[in-house]
Amino acid sequence: MHTFHLTGALARALVLTLAVLAAGAWAQAPSKHLAPGFVHLDNGEKVLLMPVDVELFSLSAGGVPEPKADWTAAATGFMQQALVDKLKATGLQVQPGDEALGDEFAEQVGLHAAVARSIALHHSMGGGWALPTKAGLLDWSFGDAMQPLARKTGARRAIFVWVRDSYASAERKAAMVLMAMAGIGLTGGIQYGYASLVDLESGRVLWFNQLTRGSGDLRESEPAKESMGALLTGFPAAK
Repeated sequence: MHTFHLTGALARALVLTLAVLAAGAWAQAPSKHLAPGFVHLDNGEKVLLMPVDVELFSLSAGGVPEPKADWTAAATGFMQQALVDKLKATGLQVQPGDEALGDEFAEQVGLHAAVARSIALHHSMGGGWALPTKAGLLDWSFGDAMQPLARKTGARRAIFVWVRDSYASAERKAAMVLMAMAGIGLTGGIQYGYASLVDLESGRVLWFNQLTRGSGDLRESEPAKESMGALLTGFPAAK
């Protein structure tokens, strides 16, 4: 049996080589937010921002969500502006879609919501819900369903945002206090949403993020900016 001994110089060289290889492998590890092979957008690239799909609710004492049209209207404006500002800051040209565009392509907007829920469950949450065929990669597509939107707008890529937010009413807050005294916890409002960057020609989802938390307020401008900033976490900067 032969025993090999490394000199100090050789040992240091070996350690350095292994460290470089490990760093390279780490750097090449795919981001959970990005589709395989997609790294960044081009600086100055024009991206369509679809009208946000948002609805706000008030929770009754019993926890029943009641739609609030005035809150939703205010949130729509705050969110859309916050998204435009945030995306422009990444180096993109943003083409905001109006309400008429959202109505005309309501089917695509609804399809995005359905696919986004699937991505959130099987990719973002993963674990026992992960799909073995995806191998942990962001590998989802709308097929050719988004091509009519590309032909209509001339856009190559688009951003879709879906958000639902709820707030405890005064009655709900009172119930929460009473139940807490009895040792029973009741939840307040929940803010959750999805955002996707989609290649309209191929249908591929290039970037995705979700937001789920018990804080945030979309009814006012500044808090809405914070929420949209959180939702765009991991969005690829233009280069």
